[in-house]
Amino acid sequence: MSRPQPYSSLDDRSRRSSRGPASRRRGCGPAEPRRPILWRLDRNSRAEVLLFIVSEERPDLTHFVEQAGWPTTASWQTYEYKAFLDGLTADSTWAFRLTANPVHNVRRTPDEPLKRTAHRTPRHQMGRLLTHQQNAGFRILETPAERRRLAQGDELQLTVRDEQRHQFGKTERGTGKPNRVPLVTVTFDGRLEVTDPVALRRTLTLGLGKAKAYGCGLMTLAQAG
Repeated sequence: MSRPQPYSSLDDRSRRSSRGPASRRRGCGPAEPRRPILWRLDRNSRAEVLLFIVSEERPDLTHFVEQAGWPTTASWQTYEYKAFLDGLTADSTWAFRLTANPVHNVRRTPDEPLKRTAHRTPRHQMGRLLTHQQNAGFRILETPAERRRLAQGDELQLTVRDEQRHQFGKTERGTGKPNRVPLVTVTFDGRLEVTDPVALRRTLTLGLGKAKAYGCGLMTLAQAG
């Protein structure tokens, strides 16, 4: 059986869609894809919001852009991802961006069940990303000593920004009861070195971390300037 061809798409007319993360997910592809569809919104300015999608089938965003309000003027660009993925090599360096849901499991008492909780400080949010890097096929580059502006906290070429807090409805499995679920997302920008091309290809096509259905986990790479 041949492996499905991954595609990467960019919709440059997303800025007027004010629906929540769950609604955006429903507009990004088929209801039951064979593997998760990754998507991310980049808010570059008040006037520019870009929607990125990685999927195993070539997406058709006509329905999405009609909902967003541009049935005649909206456009998107789609690229085959395979050539880029196959070109990744060990020790190459890239600029990257990732919107993620940094969480950990905690309990307040020994008898209490584990509860998934969001990390709330940039230091812990960065730390959570660092725990994934080895298995994900990359390492975050260190900041050269001569370029560090702070005695502590500036050791890595990594920033965290744009924390967003969402609430969305969810039906609990088993009970069928409706519930409101909080979601905290942050965006990481930085530079990385490829340590395992195979693992990184898997990260770029299957995503990294939790909440992929809600706009998290899609990592993009760009040439490091």
